[in-house]
Amino acid sequence: MLRLNSQKVVIPLCGFVPEFVVLLCVMGCFSFCVLLVEVTGEATEKKNTTRGLKEAKRLHVGDTPEKQTVLKTEETIKPETANQQAAEPRDVEPTEAAPSVTPPRQSESAAVPLPPPAEDSFVPDDPRESIGPYGDEANTIDTTGVLLAERQTEESSVEFAEYVTSSKLTQEAEPVVEAEKQPEAAADVDPQSETPKQTEAEGTSEKQAEDKLTEKAKKKKPKLLNKLDKTIKAEIDAAEKLRRKGKPDEALKAFERLVQQYPQSPRARYGKAQAEDDMAEKLRSNDMLQRAINTYREASELPDVTSDLLRATLKRRAERQQFLGRMRGSLATLERLVQLFPEDIGLKNDLGVAHLLLGDNNGAKKIYEEVLGVAPDNGFAKVHYGFILKSENKIAESIPYLKEGLESGEPGTDDGRFYFHLGDALQRVGDNSAYDWYELGHKRGHFASLWQRSLYNVNGLKAQPWWTAKETGYTDLVKVLERNWKTIREEALAVLDQSTRHFVPEEENLREKGDWGQYTLWQQGRKVGNACQGVPKTCALLERFPEATGCKRGQIKFSVMQPGTHVWPHTGPTNCRLRMHLGLVIPKHGCKIRCTNETREWEEGKVLIFDDSFEHEVWQEADSYRLIFIVDVWHPELTQHQRQTLSPI
Repeated sequence: MLRLNSQKVVIPLCGFVPEFVVLLCVMGCFSFCVLLVEVTGEATEKKNTTRGLKEAKRLHVGDTPEKQTVLKTEETIKPETANQQAAEPRDVEPTEAAPSVTPPRQSESAAVPLPPPAEDSFVPDDPRESIGPYGDEANTIDTTGVLLAERQTEESSVEFAEYVTSSKLTQEAEPVVEAEKQPEAAADVDPQSETPKQTEAEGTSEKQAEDKLTEKAKKKKPKLLNKLDKTIKAEIDAAEKLRRKGKPDEALKAFERLVQQYPQSPRARYGKAQAEDDMAEKLRSNDMLQRAINTYREASELPDVTSDLLRATLKRRAERQQFLGRMRGSLATLERLVQLFPEDIGLKNDLGVAHLLLGDNNGAKKIYEEVLGVAPDNGFAKVHYGFILKSENKIAESIPYLKEGLESGEPGTDDGRFYFHLGDALQRVGDNSAYDWYELGHKRGHFASLWQRSLYNVNGLKAQPWWTAKETGYTDLVKVLERNWKTIREEALAVLDQSTRHFVPEEENLREKGDWGQYTLWQQGRKVGNACQGVPKTCALLERFPEATGCKRGQIKFSVMQPGTHVWPHTGPTNCRLRMHLGLVIPKHGCKIRCTNETREWEEGKVLIFDDSFEHEVWQEADSYRLIFIVDVWHPELTQHQRQTLSPI
């Protein structure tokens, strides 16, 4: 189970998605949401870009919530759109933005137990493990940007470059060939006898030597051909040439003929798998992708497969299994890789991510502890280890790992979820530098602004912390809520009086202290069990408003908060919704909510509306409980098509 910005998200990764959306749900906290989130829906996920967004000056932790800061217009964000598929026309409708794998707020969460170890090195892919994007599974979650939006890498038998994973959450592979050791330096020269020109010339010479070594290392090719493959190299190259020219159907036929003629050729079988992989991309077919996954396995099991080809084959197989949502199969493939290449730190890091994707935080933690034991400066391992510590609520302990991991700048560390969790951890220990990291995350394109830090967004939506009923266009809903607030309150109090067990304690680790319970009626656009039986009149009132009951990225619920409760500053997971608060039982003094730099108080019978993708914080310092009714609605600028196709959160 992953947690996104404090929202539980079940994330099955699912192969090809019609014009794209959201993996790894995680980093809302690593249950890995590392990480996590699955995709259905046709909105293309890009990085956060928000129209009309205004960014406030940094709020210092020492400032009071009431202290105002000046808002300034924010520059338009133009983040990279790597791992993007079939972007929708810009002039048609906003497209959804996805985090680069990384993290929403996370709370303590139980690890998901792994299945019993398989006796075979491979675990058969179970189609029940996840549903492909064409399965129209209503419960899938957005996971774009992680494993879903992978772009096919070009490679050939001459220059092999497919050691890169499809997700920014997974460690980019180590170079195929390490640079050779540099020649020993010439005899030392007396510094005093050295002229400036000599020093400059020597520096230039050394740089040229280094450049040559680096270029030589890059040109050195991995050994993909065994003795048999070398005898049919011309035929392999011809088939590979077709694949590189973007003719996967012709390449597939050519490689199939080679496999029939030379069934023991690992390179021919690998080429067939690649061609099937390309065809899966072209046809957007999960079935074809599964064929490729099976063929990669066949290639790895042939005798006399070279070490480089074995590594490439299994690594690509694991990536495509993750892409299709076959997490347990991917884990088994990576475990075999680590057994075969125990010295490869990158593979161990990938294995850690695979554990996180299964919700096995303990398994991932052990892997990263092993990595840091032999490579204490590995930034990828540090940032993921810190992420896990934070999910265990070891806030102070997580900070140095998250910080040093981000500062390393290593591939796989520049992820919005890591900035999110580092900033959150710093806020919880009272460190003002939290907003420096949020600002850096914004500059890196991970957040729409310093304040608006949701990770699963649709581009171009109006962005402001507080809204009026008229601005939302949902005036009828607001009027119904305010006119019937006493009826809604009576039903809520009846349920509250019957038994507090109907109000479930907040589980997202958002409270610094206190008691906060919730009674949910709708979740992800669906009624929750028989919850409406306790408040039938309330539910009947809401049935008329699909903007609320059909909001797949929100909830409708009662919220009761006891005196002495403080909710940490936090943000919701998406900018696709607005949140309404109807005051039902509000003490005269002591209850307030801050959104960005403006603090307000609830009133009985009145609706407050805010965008919870902006940072907000709550205090309950009264002498009696506070009861409100929360109604999430679709952002008014989302089209009907988007509301129907966006995946739930």
